[in-house]
Amino acid sequence: MPIAPHLRSRIALGLALALGIAAPAGAQSLQELYDAARGYDAAYLSARALLDSAQYRVEQVRALRRPQVGLQVSGSRSSSDTPYASTTNVDVNEVAAGVSASQSLYNKANRVTIEQAEKSLDVSRADFDLAEQDLIVRLSQAYFDVLAAQDALATTRTSKAAISEQLASAKRNFEVGTATITDTREAQARYDLAVAQEIAADNDLRNKRIALDQLVGRNAVEPKGLAVPVTLPAVVPSNADTWAGQADADHPTIRKARLGFEVAQLETEKARAGNLPTVALNAGFEKGRVSQNGAARSGGAVFPFDQSGTSTSSNIAITMSVPLFAGYSIQNRIKETLVLEDKSRNDLEAARRGVAQGTRQAFYGVQSGEAQVKALEAAESSSQLALEATRLGYRVGVRVNLDVLNAQTQLYTTQQQLARARYDVLVGNLRLRQAAGQLKPSDVGAINQLLAK
Repeated sequence: MPIAPHLRSRIALGLALALGIAAPAGAQSLQELYDAARGYDAAYLSARALLDSAQYRVEQVRALRRPQVGLQVSGSRSSSDTPYASTTNVDVNEVAAGVSASQSLYNKANRVTIEQAEKSLDVSRADFDLAEQDLIVRLSQAYFDVLAAQDALATTRTSKAAISEQLASAKRNFEVGTATITDTREAQARYDLAVAQEIAADNDLRNKRIALDQLVGRNAVEPKGLAVPVTLPAVVPSNADTWAGQADADHPTIRKARLGFEVAQLETEKARAGNLPTVALNAGFEKGRVSQNGAARSGGAVFPFDQSGTSTSSNIAITMSVPLFAGYSIQNRIKETLVLEDKSRNDLEAARRGVAQGTRQAFYGVQSGEAQVKALEAAESSSQLALEATRLGYRVGVRVNLDVLNAQTQLYTTQQQLARARYDVLVGNLRLRQAAGQLKPSDVGAINQLLAK
């Protein structure tokens, strides 16, 4: 016996809602929300500001190899009164201005410090890449969490409607005497449970919406669902070792650890530079004016005087400083940096191993998810056929109401799990690229192509 038309329409509606056949009017795509999140998410904006500031920090350090120029201006006034001297009551006014400059000619420690600063800029770029990849994954997870919660609510409501139909049928059959009160009570219990599940699913959807809204800085975001038929992207390359190899070359965490090791090596080189001489060029030019007045004694007579004039001076020098002994501080500093260099080498190796392990785990996770999707697609088809057969058996009297309720629950649970598994595969693909250090903003566009228009 075929399924009644009104039941068939309800099931079709449930499938449509669960699979996201049509996007609501005014719904936002993943790409649109990603663009919004890049201008709102605090963690991402913090990482970008830190990267922007890093370049200015490098320029500060580069000043070590540039000339330093200063201007000095001075003014003074002095008075003296020495009765037994040849001059008495002397006032002196002096004004001077000068320019001094210095230029480092050879200082290996400064050169190494500049190299370290430049590598620190690359570290900031690696940190920003990590923050950008984290934003992509967090947004995608929140986006598909909302879709999954919508599917769960739609499936729960469709299941409740079907159980309501079954409850009404059980009541009618009990009234005419073709069924026992047990069928009615079983259907009522399932209906009450469906109501509780609907309330929980509705609350879960609200929470998922709040999380997505908070991430993109908008209210009442409506994400677009997957286009039907759903086509999940294949994992390319299809080998875990290839992914792990790419991660070793490109992952920001490994880049950061490698740069840390290189900075540690430079620190050792800088410590050894403490034994080397430094050479600097210094130059100066000063011009001043001096005026003095007072009285001079000569032969018992006192003669007043008032005189003034200008003075000019200049100098240029090359200075070499050679360290001879610093209380063994340089030798001990070298030993310290060598140990820290070994630590950085081990940190790099740990980063490589951790990234390789995470990449392989992510790869096999995606493979498992794809297999689950295929299995659940087959299970959905089988559950649909089983529900139709059970309904037919119930109508001809060879199945009881509980069998129908169980078949309905199995179908809707399978549909919900299938939708969730598809979303998990999509997010898993992004997590795999993140684990391998391959995740780029363009990957958001690739996922965006799978959404309903």
